[in-house]
Amino acid sequence: MDAAPPPTPPSPAPEQLGPEPFVPTLKGGSTAQDTASTPTPPRRRTLAARWRSVQRLPVTLMLASLLAGLGIVQLSFQLGLIAYRTTTWTQETNATQSRVQGLERDVRVLQDAERAASDPVYLEQLARCQGFVGAKETVVVSPAAPSTPSENCTARRLP
Repeated sequence: MDAAPPPTPPSPAPEQLGPEPFVPTLKGGSTAQDTASTPTPPRRRTLAARWRSVQRLPVTLMLASLLAGLGIVQLSFQLGLIAYRTTTWTQETNATQSRVQGLERDVRVLQDAERAASDPVYLEQLARCQGFVGAKETVVVSPAAPSTPSENCTARRLP
């Protein structure tokens, strides 16, 4: 008994048809829809391909370890450099600050000397330290007097 072909549904009227969907055809006349319905069997990896991927694993791990080691060395170098710079800059900053304090002290001494230069009492003391005597004064020399007049006064350091 021959089977009768299944009845085909009636085709719609041309005004009811929309645009036809695009169905690409492959070599050999089959369409993409035909191949999509039939799954392709998974490609089997050969034993050699598996062995090559296993052989590459240690090389990859060695390269990763080498890069990690280089990173550690670089980080250690950078940390050492930062520590060296910090100590050097701290020492230089402290030395500069002490020098600035010394210069500020010198400026104060010079400003005091400048103010005292116009003070008659200070000028008289300075003249007596150098051995000068006033016009109406009598000089009396003691036998125990120092030989240089500067020994009578305290020297004031001017920068």
